[in-house]
Amino acid sequence: MSNKKGLSDQQTLVLIKPDGLKKSLTGNILTRLSETKLNIVGTRVVKVSRKLAEEHYKHLKGKPFYPELIKYLQGKIHKKEKILALVYQGKNAIKKVRQIAGATNPEEAGPTTIRGSYGRITTKGVYENVIHASSNEEEAKREIKLWFKPNEIIY
Repeated sequence: MSNKKGLSDQQTLVLIKPDGLKKSLTGNILTRLSETKLNIVGTRVVKVSRKLAEEHYKHLKGKPFYPELIKYLQGKIHKKEKILALVYQGKNAIKKVRQIAGATNPEEAGPTTIRGSYGRITTKGVYENVIHASSNEEEAKREIKLWFKPNEIIY
């Protein structure tokens, strides 16, 4: 990452997942995220390979829902095999995005959050929560490198 970030600036990865795209929620989600007053410094539409999905969720390998989760991220469940990947940057970016995104479990997410408004849990136990938001600075750096080449981040 370039040193064009301010000292207190953070970057965070946001993925609008296949269920969010299938339900035409992109505009709603981006509007909600604009409340953070953060800058978008990267955006891509990505067809997610199995390898990318597995690398993104490597910390969940071995969980009973892992195979379904990989199919979900690849868009195989919703027949929408793409994701909108974004990098937001600004002061406290990770915290701001996660507050608007809500809890990972849609049933625990506040009703005014993105996941509380649009997410669901499948009968197989997969959280279809329409959006991914990096959980901490270390994960954000790892995830951004997975989804973006350095020259795709524009300051």
